[in-house]
Amino acid sequence: MNRWVSRLLVVVLLVALTASTADAQRRSRRRAIATTSGPRYGAHLGYNFGVDELLIGAQLTWPFTPDLAFYPTFDYYFVSGGSLWALNFDLKYRPPTRYGAWYVGGGLNWSHASAGGTSASDTNLNLLTGLEGRRGRTRPYVEGKFILGNGSSFQIVGGVSWR
Repeated sequence: MNRWVSRLLVVVLLVALTASTADAQRRSRRRAIATTSGPRYGAHLGYNFGVDELLIGAQLTWPFTPDLAFYPTFDYYFVSGGSLWALNFDLKYRPPTRYGAWYVGGGLNWSHASAGGTSASDTNLNLLTGLEGRRGRTRPYVEGKFILGNGSSFQIVGGVSWR
């Protein structure tokens, strides 16, 4: 786990350092690309390194502005001998970069596990970063998420969003 955390932090740092601030011309073009009316929805597949299992999920992106959006997601983990799922309530922010594909965010994670007739729920903090295509009706993306709290973990997902 520590190896993955350090690698992701290095990647995030490198992206942040190499991302250029948009000048006025690029900013107006970026806003024209990013300005969309209404929400986007989608599906994703991934892997959680904390539980060492695959996951499948769905997401919704509801923009407040071209740079800030409400980003709820649902994840179902393929654990043996029980069930594990999570609801995430995040905000996604796009810093001013050349192409506007990079985003960062954070929020709350509520997970529910059950096995052998018993169940438990837990609330955690999410920190996330990702890259998303910015053109067309179908937009692919890849995302890394730290789930911090009781039983912290890291997961990587990839998927598509549609309008």
